[in-house]
Amino acid sequence: MKLSYKKLKMPLISPFTTSFGTDTDKDVYIFILEDNGIKAYSESVTDENPFYGPEDNYTAFHIINNYLAPIVKGLPKPEEFNEKSGFIRGNNMAKAAMEMLLYDYYAKLDGKPLSKYMGKTRGYADVGISLGMDDINITLKKIQDALDRGYKRIKVKIMKGKETEILSSVRDSFPEIVLSADANSDYTEKDFDLVKKIDKYDLVYLEQPLYHDDIIYHSRLARQMSTPICLDESITSPEKAQKAFEIEACRVINIKEGRLGGIENSLKVIDIVKTFKGHVWIGGMLETGIGRAFNVSVASLEDINYPGDTSPNDKYFTQDIVKNPFNMINGTIRPNEGNGIGVEIDEEYLKKYTVDEGVL
Repeated sequence: MKLSYKKLKMPLISPFTTSFGTDTDKDVYIFILEDNGIKAYSESVTDENPFYGPEDNYTAFHIINNYLAPIVKGLPKPEEFNEKSGFIRGNNMAKAAMEMLLYDYYAKLDGKPLSKYMGKTRGYADVGISLGMDDINITLKKIQDALDRGYKRIKVKIMKGKETEILSSVRDSFPEIVLSADANSDYTEKDFDLVKKIDKYDLVYLEQPLYHDDIIYHSRLARQMSTPICLDESITSPEKAQKAFEIEACRVINIKEGRLGGIENSLKVIDIVKTFKGHVWIGGMLETGIGRAFNVSVASLEDINYPGDTSPNDKYFTQDIVKNPFNMINGTIRPNEGNGIGVEIDEEYLKKYTVDEGVL
């Protein structure tokens, strides 16, 4: 068996700006597991900086290389991986990269597409789009382009002091669209009066307005707003999701497998949301075609009831590292039909973007 990695630096089509800052490239680790004639893939959703969460590429690689790789080499079933790696606190994104690698491996070993290996799939995922902050006229043009392409939900990034400018302009131009906003934790409990003004924009939800690890203040805010709260960064485990619903901190959850430590925990959160009759969708972290294939597979599950951020590959990259990028038809994307995540790697472009590689 061989467990290896490649670090890539891939240029984005256009800069992607949030309240954290602006990305112009995607710096990403790709992991490859080869055994029994099978080649499985995964990627880490970490970045060069620990702005979205506490991990970055350097911490993730350290944890993977020194602690998780030895576990993976034993080829545990994906559902066994959490228990075997439980002695490591946190580091969910590092764990997810290895757990999802095992999911791809075992789905291929079982001769099934990942979407069918996980459970009940509809065979397609409803697609929304997430737009970074930009000049408002550029944003409005991007929204129109997205609507023309058939996206089923528009999400715009906002930040404190710019929410009115952004949301007013969008609603004036597009009064009827399904619209949400993502604050990426840019407000505090002192800003409740400001945040509550967002109610007038008729959003399907407001995503993560407060602290990245909070559910208490979100619960207080939710009681004062008509706009449903969606939690993203705050939900780092099934237990946190359970508590968030119990104290009514949210009605919607954005699942990112990397943030939750992998697919197994994501499936548990989906069940929790269903129990509380909430809403759930699958987010994204500017993934390559490898990470995007995992997202689309999870987003196709029957209990996912909101459009996610599973855009076609061409939203971010002029050329991806897969030969079979996703195409959107009538606002939906279908998972790959091949076994596992079903990607066909473009070795030429993979080599072009590789800046480091080695064996774990």
